[in-house]
Amino acid sequence: MALDRTPPYLQVVQELKGRIISGDLADGDRLPSVRQIADQWQIAQATAMKVLAALRADGLAESVTGVGTVVRSRRNLHRSAADRLERALTTGKIYPEGEYAKILSAELTTAPTWVADLFELQEGAQAIRRRRVTYNEDGAVSASTSWFAPDLAESVPALLQTERIPGGTPSAIEAATGRRGVAAEEATAAMSATPEAAQDLGIKVGSPVSVGRNIYFDSAGGIIEVGESVAPEGRWRVHRR
Repeated sequence: MALDRTPPYLQVVQELKGRIISGDLADGDRLPSVRQIADQWQIAQATAMKVLAALRADGLAESVTGVGTVVRSRRNLHRSAADRLERALTTGKIYPEGEYAKILSAELTTAPTWVADLFELQEGAQAIRRRRVTYNEDGAVSASTSWFAPDLAESVPALLQTERIPGGTPSAIEAATGRRGVAAEEATAAMSATPEAAQDLGIKVGSPVSVGRNIYFDSAGGIIEVGESVAPEGRWRVHRR
């Protein structure tokens, strides 16, 4: 087994980031103190201070006088496709406490070329599309569109309904087909908000946004879902290793 040469403070940072991203540490929760971090992870207090500084630098925490360092992810954190898949498969829930989604539409419609190519469909073929906007108490967090192969319309009819699916689409597909999502790939780019994205997020057309295109794979390497998400400026994607 290869030795983990990641600096000790970064190992702690990664663990705490993972708990924040998963929602185990929610917005407003108090993080361990410098002394608690030093004792729990057997590191020097100076090193423990670097842990909290790193979380603050990533926009995931802030110092509150008289309280300590608390999680501040609601305004800043944008969860990636891999984060959502992992949460759905490990907890049965996609959204952490304080977040929820509204399904705007669920239908069979003509797939764009990039989606048709991934599903190996003919140009102009139909696929299942689900559009949603995710909110927290501050407003819209992200807008996203998921695409599924058309043959799932019969085996997973819930994909064509605008009600939320308990446990998320990965769990529903696994229950109906036995295909389990095990990996996600995501590419991101900085772009300008389209009229549709601007309306969904409550921002101006042309505002800077972060766009991600994702693919969920099953254990055989087959594609279960492809999608696209849009987040407004100022929201960080945090990658874990």
